[in-house]
Amino acid sequence: MKRTPHLLAIQSHVVFGHAGNSAAVFPMQRVGVNVWPLNTVQFSNHTQYGQWAGEVLAPAQIPALVEGISNIGELGHCDAVLSGYLGSAEQGRAILAGVERIKAVNPKALYLCDPVMGHAEKGCIVPAEVSTFLLEEAVARADILCPNQLELDSFCGRRAESLEDCVGMARGLLARGPRVVLVKHLNYPGRDADAFEMLLVTREESWHLRRPLLAFPRQPVGVGDLTSGLFLARLLLGDSDVQAFEFAAAAVHEVLLETQACASYELQLVRAQDRIAHPRVRFEAQRIPQV
Repeated sequence: MKRTPHLLAIQSHVVFGHAGNSAAVFPMQRVGVNVWPLNTVQFSNHTQYGQWAGEVLAPAQIPALVEGISNIGELGHCDAVLSGYLGSAEQGRAILAGVERIKAVNPKALYLCDPVMGHAEKGCIVPAEVSTFLLEEAVARADILCPNQLELDSFCGRRAESLEDCVGMARGLLARGPRVVLVKHLNYPGRDADAFEMLLVTREESWHLRRPLLAFPRQPVGVGDLTSGLFLARLLLGDSDVQAFEFAAAAVHEVLLETQACASYELQLVRAQDRIAHPRVRFEAQRIPQV
C-alpha cells in the first residue's frame, strides 16, 4: 500500500467559519493527505467581520512544536510544509527555520508559501513587517509560491498590464528561487469580467485557466487558502503541476457552488466534501506559448 503523504500546515485558525487552516485542513484530509495543523493565530472568526477575539502564537512555539515532532521520530515523514497567514515576521523566520530542519531530514520535502499580505479595503489585516519579510526573505526559500494579483504586484513593485505581463512577472519570481508560481486570482486590465482566472508558471511552461465567476453579496473568505492547500495536496498524491492546478480549480468551484446555493458568507466545506474529493466539472488549463 502506498504511504499516505504528511503535510505540516502553518497558518491561521478561526474557531468559527473558514479561513487559513480552518479552510484548508479538512479539504486536504478529504482528498487523502494527513495534515499536521500548526496555527499561527487563533481568532474567534476571520478579520473581515471587522471584529474578532484571540491571540497570535508566540514565535518561539513554532520551533518548539517542530522539535516535539522530531523527538518522537516523525519529522522525517513530513513531505511538505505549507505556510499562510502570519501574525508577525518573527513567526515567518521561525517557519523558515522549521522548513530547513525538515528538509535536512527529508530533502524531497516541498515548501509552499502562500504569501498573505492583507488587503485593508477588504478588512484583511496583516502587519507591515510581514509583507516585508515575505518580499525580502520568504520568496527565495519557497519551492512553490501562491500569490494573488495584489501579492504578485507587490513582489514585482508594479501593477500588471496584461496576462502576458503577469506571466513575465511570475517568471521574474521564478528567478528568485521558486520552481512554481501559482497566481490564485488574476485581476489585470482587459481580463474577462465574467470569469475567474488563474495562472500557473513553471520554468518550462505557463498555463492559464478560466472558470465561471460566481456572484455573492460578499465574497467568501478562505478561497485562496483552500486553493493553495488542495494544489499542494494533489501534488503530494502524485499529480503533475497542471493536473493539480486543474483539480484545485474544479474542487474550489464545487465548494463555491454549494456556498452560493446556501446563500452563505462562509465556505460550505462539509456540505461540499464529496465534490471536493470528486469534482463533477473540469476546467482545462490552456498552455500559453513561450515568447
